[in-house]
Amino acid sequence: MSEWLVLALAMVAVCAIVLVVLVLQQRRIGEDDDPTETPDVIEYMTMMIGVVYAIVLGLAIAGVWEARSAAQDHVRDEAQALHEIHERVRVYPADVRDRIRADVDMYVSHVVTTEWHAMRSRGELTAEGTELLDTVRHDVTDYEPKTDFQAQAYQPLVDQVTAADDARNARADSTGATMPGVVWFGLIVGGLVTIGMIFALQIRRTLRELILAGLFSALIAFLLFLIWDFDAPYSRGIAATAEPFLMLFPGAG
Repeated sequence: MSEWLVLALAMVAVCAIVLVVLVLQQRRIGEDDDPTETPDVIEYMTMMIGVVYAIVLGLAIAGVWEARSAAQDHVRDEAQALHEIHERVRVYPADVRDRIRADVDMYVSHVVTTEWHAMRSRGELTAEGTELLDTVRHDVTDYEPKTDFQAQAYQPLVDQVTAADDARNARADSTGATMPGVVWFGLIVGGLVTIGMIFALQIRRTLRELILAGLFSALIAFLLFLIWDFDAPYSRGIAATAEPFLMLFPGAG
């Protein structure tokens, strides 16, 4: 089932539950009930709870969006480092150059196909990808430069291998969820409390108030879904992609 379909169903369900509860509550209210008697302190508390919860939601969305952006940066850094290796080995002898480029291409092809699927489905990298990158490292570090020109290119190539390895490790650290369970507990409970304060204001069963209550609850459901969708940078709808690899290595896909 599509994640956006799940979101739509969740928002409709939240609206329906809130509206049903409001209608049932109004049926139990006596004729002598006066909604103008809602204490001022309750209105103030409702406002403050909404403000505090809005701040928490904003911080959570900013946090998961930053983690998603960082995950995409790790992919871009890794792809760029491998591209630099691929291009800078042009000063090496043909057999060495072709072997290094072939191993780089093999690693990139594995990342954008097999490993990317493993990241999305299991939230982890593959052992084969690690072995392929080790092969590239050995190709670069084991070669002994024969000329001064090759010697000048050797250390920058080693540095690019290190950069690719660092970016891969950072990518591995970003595959899982970024929001702790205790934060999710606070977000869900806070949402329930915020929506629950609607009932404390003795809302009436008018069309305008029912629409506003439904839209308010649907908005909170949408924001929680947005946080959940960003929470796993590589495996959900609005996720980091392998586009940097495909741009620099068009034949990898």
